[in-house]
Amino acid sequence: MEKKSLEDSTVVELRKQAEHLGIEKTSRLKKIELIEAIEEKLNPESDLEIASDTNLELKEDEPSPEVKNINKKQPQPIRRNTNDSANNGNGGRSPYYKIKDSMDNVVVEEGILEIVPEGFGFVKNAEMSTNEEFVYISASQIQKFKLKNGDLLSGKVRPPKPGEKYSAMLFLEKVNGTKTADIIQKINSMLYVDDKKDLDRFKSSQEGILDVNPDGFGFLRTNHYLSGDHDIYVAANQIRRFNLRTGDKIVGKIKMTGENEKFDALLYVEKVNGDIPEKIANRPKFERLTPIFPEERITLETNQDVISTRMIDLFSPMGKGQRGLIVAPPKAGKTILLKEIATGITTNHPDIELIILLVDERPEEVTDMKRSIDADIVYSTFDQPPENHIKAAEIVLERGKRLVEQGKDVVILVDSLTRLTRGNNLVVSPSGRTLSGGLDPEALFFPKKFFGSARNIEEGGSLTILATALVDTGSRMDDIIFEEFKGTGNMELHLERDLAERRIFPAINLNRSGTRREEKLLSDEELKVSFHIRKLYKGTTVYDLTDKIISILERTKDNKAFIKKYIDKFNAQNI
Repeated sequence: MEKKSLEDSTVVELRKQAEHLGIEKTSRLKKIELIEAIEEKLNPESDLEIASDTNLELKEDEPSPEVKNINKKQPQPIRRNTNDSANNGNGGRSPYYKIKDSMDNVVVEEGILEIVPEGFGFVKNAEMSTNEEFVYISASQIQKFKLKNGDLLSGKVRPPKPGEKYSAMLFLEKVNGTKTADIIQKINSMLYVDDKKDLDRFKSSQEGILDVNPDGFGFLRTNHYLSGDHDIYVAANQIRRFNLRTGDKIVGKIKMTGENEKFDALLYVEKVNGDIPEKIANRPKFERLTPIFPEERITLETNQDVISTRMIDLFSPMGKGQRGLIVAPPKAGKTILLKEIATGITTNHPDIELIILLVDERPEEVTDMKRSIDADIVYSTFDQPPENHIKAAEIVLERGKRLVEQGKDVVILVDSLTRLTRGNNLVVSPSGRTLSGGLDPEALFFPKKFFGSARNIEEGGSLTILATALVDTGSRMDDIIFEEFKGTGNMELHLERDLAERRIFPAINLNRSGTRREEKLLSDEELKVSFHIRKLYKGTTVYDLTDKIISILERTKDNKAFIKKYIDKFNAQNI
């Protein structure tokens, strides 16, 4: 059959013809490879093949007009052994079957590489007396094998074609004694290291936070609660079967993407929030649980030097289920205070699930928080669109609700509630009304829903939210946002700019800070000391009060020693 007729045939027709001729593994061959295999099968006597390096037979050629006598070694062509074609890894084809140039007059050449500024190069050796004897090597070969000036190259060289001045490197075999096949393997191992990691994902169980779409199916978010390239598809029937909800942490086996599929798929569910899936199928909904006042205290004190958490424990205690607001002007130390609070929670209450939500924050603050605190850090920095801010807050809230539904204690630290409201103001549909500062009333709905979800649950479990609110920023919108949230919490902690400017840290205004129903959290002695200090320093300035308390706390080992010392002094004065 003529080559033209073969080229006009479809791949399916060529495969049928190849199978009829007894050619194996036709499904792996491309069209041009099928044509070559069929032609070799139809004309076996006309094909010559260059043997591999191990079977190469070399002889000295006589000088000829075509090739100059430079004592080059030329491999002797040998006829195909048809009996070995089935054992050849290439289906009986030459290892150089993809090379379009003729292999009849190739010679083995070795020399030192010299790269010219244009990108290509020449291979030279001592036996080459004139420039015309140099061997040309293309820029693509230099780039492919990352060749450099002075490299020792060895390979098969063809004579110059009509109109060409130099012989050309047809097949590069060795670079500085290393086989080119090994070089390519090393390069690929560095290039595709991520692909190997991806394949390892299918050998072990994977986990992620479930995000259910309105259509019923969902995805496991593996990139800090947010969407990413390695998200895992979860079918709607699996979600319905185990009553899965947004925010559930799923562990399970996954399968590789099939044809026309973009994401890996969840094969089966192993665990949901640390429990077997059948155990959580009948859990109650968060909205139907009974909220009560916080009754169990969260101790934040860690060591003598961290005064801020010791002051909070005494004058504005935090309980499980607290809805706290940290009111702070810029540069008053709110981010550092949040870090110290987070450290106190992880140190004293390792059983509490801690989630830190950073909205519209600086990237370096995110890195510092991730390295300092052992907790789930969910962030959306200020260089990301506001839609990301809202999505991060939504999935964090749902994650907290799912844990509370299973009777667990959760703490969410938010920095900041003001920026979350600002971001929501940019994405909500306009309601037609605008508050002072350009704030749409509709933009307050989600932040209030988020902040109002904090509660202590009578049936077991609690959701504690401690969020920062910005004031004195020069923005009327920030003041309106604070006014809207003032009074919604049951704990407030005020930071004072004047204290920070005087380098009094922590810059906590004790007169304006406090907790509702603090008698449920403080012991009788602690409550007595707190009341007495507030009465005693009522007429003094905030600077004197804060500075005095800090100096007293620095001289005592812990709050327990401070309470004992203060009560002993108080009793001695009353005798």
